[in-house]
Amino acid sequence: MSIPSRYHAPFGPAGSAPVDAETARKLLTVALSQGGQYADLFYEYNVAGSYALEEGILKAAGRSVSMGLGVRVMKGDATGYAYVQELTPEAMQRAARTAAQIAAGEQSGAPVSFEVPGQIARYQAADLSLDVSGEQKRELLLRADRAARAADPRVIRVEASLHEELREILIATSTGKLASDRQPMIRFSVRVIADDNGKRQTGSSGGGGRMSLEYFDEPTHSPEAHAREAVRHALAMLDARESPAGQMEVVLAPGDSGILLHEAVGHGLEADFNRKGTSNYSGRIGQRVASELCTVVDDSTLMGSRGSINVDDEANTPLAATLIEHGILVGYMHDQHSAKHYKTQPTGNGRRESFQAHPLPRMTNTLLLAGPHDPEEIIRSVKKGVYARKFGGGQVDIGNGDFVFSLTESYLIEDGKITTPLKGVNLIGNGPDVMGKISMLGNDVQTSDGIWTCGKDGQSVPVGVGCPTIKIASVTVGGTVL
Repeated sequence: MSIPSRYHAPFGPAGSAPVDAETARKLLTVALSQGGQYADLFYEYNVAGSYALEEGILKAAGRSVSMGLGVRVMKGDATGYAYVQELTPEAMQRAARTAAQIAAGEQSGAPVSFEVPGQIARYQAADLSLDVSGEQKRELLLRADRAARAADPRVIRVEASLHEELREILIATSTGKLASDRQPMIRFSVRVIADDNGKRQTGSSGGGGRMSLEYFDEPTHSPEAHAREAVRHALAMLDARESPAGQMEVVLAPGDSGILLHEAVGHGLEADFNRKGTSNYSGRIGQRVASELCTVVDDSTLMGSRGSINVDDEANTPLAATLIEHGILVGYMHDQHSAKHYKTQPTGNGRRESFQAHPLPRMTNTLLLAGPHDPEEIIRSVKKGVYARKFGGGQVDIGNGDFVFSLTESYLIEDGKITTPLKGVNLIGNGPDVMGKISMLGNDVQTSDGIWTCGKDGQSVPVGVGCPTIKIASVTVGGTVL
């Protein structure tokens, strides 16, 4: 039975100062008073909680609340933006007048009425983790701690954390759109250190998504399952040897390996980079940019996924946008601004970190779709190469797609078998070049388990990634020259 949440935005229908269509129309009138061509209002209420356990002790617990209004006014390529953290009529009108100053000319008209889009439910926010007692959340962390220590005596340190959030938004636009959404989020993580006669390695596991504590009901998502995976990761790396270096075949594991696609290819498909001519994919619609095996989509419709959204931060309904189809570039990810430039419709990829920031074209869940090959067949086809299972950090040049990624778990492939664990492995290459060198693609596509956050222009937003098993014919592996 659902328990009504006590967390509601003041500007929402259940709030103390609800914003209705007439309030929005008046503010948009002020925002357009200097001749702006387009304006929108972005209300946001965000409440978040966090818990951190170290060595069996709850070391930190906190809760934060933020709320405000961002007003954007556009004229041509110029944008005026202002925000306030108090929602009094005077403060909101002040923000609207400030943003309006980007334009100069005759007053534009605000919408007479608003269109409210039909409700889409890609996640549920009825039962929030924020409504659950702190003692129950601490017990989840303690379960992970106990399971990790019981898994192997070489585990000498365990850390576990839980982050929870509810983001409620309301957007009104001068084109007559009025949309709202309640977006829940949780993320759970476990980190362990294992020691074997002075050799130490770290292992980690985590997950979550747009859901509540029902996430842990799935056996593979339980605190114990994450703890055992973190221990497995650490123990596997205890005997890792230095990586070979040079050009070789690389096989990427399904799921989280999609972060390489996200960084090295996905950002280059965001329309603002292409509008400015700074992406390797600029002006290449209709051209081959990848192996014919590759179809890439940005799909916000996945149920409960970390990157999924019911409405974007410009009041547009996001759908699954096909970006590359059988190796041919067929489209970009658009926000309101880029869609107008390209004379097309927004794809629902206008996202912002908070009411303090203007929207940008951003990924949601970016996936390389499944191919025709059996994953075991892919491994058997490799004489000598590297199997990349878990990725760490990386650096990418959006303009040309050059990347360097470090691996936190990888193995040598010898004569068609996964053998020795490796350490110090870096993958060095170029995103578009690598996409052209994909020679086999598995039928086992998986999506990430809710751990990734994407940064762009100083803004961070939650995202999902995914891919099947991928064989790349040749990548530079940085390690030890043997």
